Amino acid sequence: MSIQAVRVLFKGEVLADYGQFVVGSDDFSECELFESFAGQEGVGLCGANTPGELLVATGMRHGGVGVTVELHDSAPGVDGSWEEIVEVSYRPLAERTQLKSFNGEVAGDLELTERDYRVRCSATGMHDGFALNNRDGGEPVADHYLLQFWPAEPEPARSIKRTSNLSGNPNAD
Repeated sequence: MSIQAVRVLFKGEVLADYGQFVVGSDDFSECELFESFAGQEGVGLCGANTPGELLVATGMRHGGVGVTVELHDSAPGVDGSWEEIVEVSYRPLAERTQLKSFNGEVAGDLELTERDYRVRCSATGMHDGFALNNRDGGEPVADHYLLQFWPAEPEPARSIKRTSNLSGNPNAD
């Protein structure tokens, strides 16, 4: 059995703004919600249809959510303890890729090169975040997200585990 290399690129809070956050280039201006999820029927947690941009839908409308971003050398095993799990293909279109709120507030730089990746987006606590709606920082983080990137050829988006309508429809309010 081989040991897989994994690098944690980010671990902390990201501002969910309008129920979403983004992975994209540093010149990101705007990512259109419906365009991001076009052609991904049933896979609403993570939209990658806009070139160079990856939009993640959150339960929390406004406020900090917990996010961990990992870079793997190959596909990691699926951790079934997460409530929602989807996979999409993603390719950065710039040398500098960032994790940021929908309004452009940068949470961190990600060391992703311009190449094809598969991304597994896992979520837990989306219903708690949705019920809280707004988080000013005094409350504990309600929803958490794990983004796992690894080099791979593009494939159609797929849902691995879905326990909530929130992960199937980014406009479920």
